[in-house]
Amino acid sequence: MIVSMTNGTIDFLKKVKDQHPDQNIRFMQGSDSTVAYYEGDSPSVFSEGRDYEIVDSVGTVEEEGFVVTNNIPVSEEGRPTFEDRFKNRKGNVEGMDGFQAIRILRPKSGKTYVVLTQWRDHASFENWRNSQSFEQAHKKSGPDHKQKPSFIDGDAYIVHYHMIDPES
Repeated sequence: MIVSMTNGTIDFLKKVKDQHPDQNIRFMQGSDSTVAYYEGDSPSVFSEGRDYEIVDSVGTVEEEGFVVTNNIPVSEEGRPTFEDRFKNRKGNVEGMDGFQAIRILRPKSGKTYVVLTQWRDHASFENWRNSQSFEQAHKKSGPDHKQKPSFIDGDAYIVHYHMIDPES
């Protein structure tokens, strides 16, 4: 299964979806961008898409919800360590109220992995961020950790989105 994402105006992205009605394309709106998200077995229909392989996943990316993408540059030699950390996580996030889905995405080109989580709403995500489970999951490499793991190859960044219906 692959994931592909591309940015554009809502009108442009809606036209792409209209041209491919059989494809599972969802839309996310951030503070300054709109993203079309495709997940499936067929090749991406996006001409300028960022393509990923799914390393791990739980849940279904829903048409409604709040999405957080943690974009993490990982060194080539650090990829196995990074992926093992997520594959062997304790699953604390999955048990949180409001959790909908998680995707660990390996880039097909480049070095920036994406850890995508989807929540029922922003409050559910904040409850996770303020929980003991979050603190436990991020004790060795979280956002406030002074020493980054050796496999991190640059500055990570987080982007928040709301799922949107382009028809409304």
